[in-house]
Amino acid sequence: MSDAPAGERLVALPLRDRHEAAGARFAPFSGWDMPLQYTGIVQEHEAVRTHAGIFDVSHMGRVTVSGPSAGRVIRSITTADVTTMAPGEARYSLYCNEAGGIDDDIFVYRIAEERWLIVHNAGNAALDAARVRAAAGDTMSDIGRDTVMLAVQGPEAGAAIRSVLGFDLDSVEVRHCVEVEWRGGRVLFGRTGYTGEDGGEVIVDLERGGALWDAFLAAGVTPAGLGARDTLRLEAALPLHGHEITPETNPFEAGLGWAVHLDDDAPFTGREALARLKDAPRARRLVCIRLAERGVLRADYVVHDPSQVEEGPEAPAVGMLTSGAFSPTLQAGIGMAYLPPALATPGTALAVDIRGRLVPAEVVRRPFYKRAE
Repeated sequence: MSDAPAGERLVALPLRDRHEAAGARFAPFSGWDMPLQYTGIVQEHEAVRTHAGIFDVSHMGRVTVSGPSAGRVIRSITTADVTTMAPGEARYSLYCNEAGGIDDDIFVYRIAEERWLIVHNAGNAALDAARVRAAAGDTMSDIGRDTVMLAVQGPEAGAAIRSVLGFDLDSVEVRHCVEVEWRGGRVLFGRTGYTGEDGGEVIVDLERGGALWDAFLAAGVTPAGLGARDTLRLEAALPLHGHEITPETNPFEAGLGWAVHLDDDAPFTGREALARLKDAPRARRLVCIRLAERGVLRADYVVHDPSQVEEGPEAPAVGMLTSGAFSPTLQAGIGMAYLPPALATPGTALAVDIRGRLVPAEVVRRPFYKRAE
C-alpha cells in the first residue's frame, strides 16, 4: 500500500459515512482515504475465507467505451484479444509499454454488443483514462466518480448475492458479467474478484450505492478493509501493481504470458517487444516463498541462496521480496519474489534476511491457497 505525497489532499469514498459507522480505521492508498480495517485484519480475512466479506473498491478507475468499433479500439491498447469476447464476458488483460513492461493490469467487461467497461488500478486511473481517451475519443466516458464499486467475496457470497440482487451466482459463469435491475436502477455484476474466493464485484450509481452496501450488511456480509484484501490476494498469489508488476516487469517473467495474445496480428502498444520476449530465455521468474519457521515476511526483504551464505547476511542477494505477510490461513510467513530460474523450482531451499537473521524458507507452488471447488 502506498501513501499520498505530502500535502496532497486525499479523496474520500462516496460511502465514507457508512465506513465510519462500521468502525473503519482509514489509511492513505493511491491518493484515496481508504478503510484499512474495521474489527481487525485477521478477523476480516477469516470472514472472507469462511463466510463472506464486502470491500468498497470505488477507488478503482472505471471507464466505458461504446460503439461498433469499441472492441477494436480497446484491442489496440491492450495485450488480450478482447475482440473475441461475447457480450457478458470479462477478461483480464494488461497495458504494456513499448519495451514490453507492464504499465497496469486491467479487467475488460463486454456489457452489451456495443458497450464495454474497463477497470483500472487506482494509482493509474488518470493515466489509464487518458490512454483510453487517446484511442477511443468521445466514445469513452470516465464513470469512476459517478459510481460505487463493491466486491462481495467468500463461500457464502452466493447466498448474499441471491438475497440482495435476486439471482443465483451459478447463473453467471466465472469471468462473466450481467446487468440486473435493482431498486429502480441498474447494477452491473461481474463474477470476478481479488481474494481467491468466489463471489463478484458490483457497480452501481451513486444514488443507490449506500443502499446496496446496507443491503449486503443486512444479509450478514462482513465489512473488510485493505489490510485483509492484501493478505487474501497474497495467499492467492495475485499480483499487485507496483509490487509484482511494474513498468520494468514483463508479463512472461511475471507468469502472465497467458494474458498476451499474439496470434491475431493486431497491432497494440508493446507488441513487437512482447513477441521477442516470449521466445527469449527468462532472466528471472516470479515465485512463491514460504518460511520454514514462524515469522513475518515483508516487501523488500532480501532473499539468499543458502549454499552461498557462509558470510551471513552480507552474502550476495539472489532476489528481493515484492510482497510479504503472515498468512492467517496457513499460519506461516509467505511472500513473492523474482528469482533466477535455477532457484525457481518448488522445493528449492532459500533463506530470507529478517532484521539481520537468515531464516530458512523454500519455494512453493503457486498459489499458496486455493479454495476447494
